[in-house]
Amino acid sequence: MAEQPTGGKGSSRFENFGRKVDEQFSQAIPRVEEELKKLIAHLNDEVVPQLRQDSSQALRAATERLRKLAEQLDDSPATGAR
Repeated sequence: MAEQPTGGKGSSRFENFGRKVDEQFSQAIPRVEEELKKLIAHLNDEVVPQLRQDSSQALRAATERLRKLAEQLDDSPATGAR
């Protein structure tokens, strides 16, 4: 294989591109961090409490259905043990 020149024009363009990308990421990181903080706050303040409320209501509904099923089993005549 032929050796690539290390200080040519192509190398310089690549380095400039790398610097530009690094600069753009450096500028974007604080914004991303701020948006993540907002997202976490929203999840903690809005989503989690609603999820807990919905879950407790679902558990209460399931409890009531299981209670009714248990009453039906208690009230039904025994059909014999197997």
